[in-house]
Amino acid sequence: MRERYLSIPEVAERLGTTERFPRRLVAERRITFVKVGAHVRIAESVLSAYIAANTVEPIRPRRRVRRAA
Repeated sequence: MRERYLSIPEVAERLGTTERFPRRLVAERRITFVKVGAHVRIAESVLSAYIAANTVEPIRPRRRVRRAA
């Protein structure tokens, strides 16, 4: 199965952000990318891994224990 490579506008749409955010990820080398001439492409698997690595799990609420005064 062939890997699908996404353009910056496609990545921005998937992340729900402006194009500036994925461009910043590329500029700061925070995500793996491929350069094809002047075009930047990001593999779908890399984007999925980035999302998984930056997903924050919710904190379970702690049970409050009342202390006697």
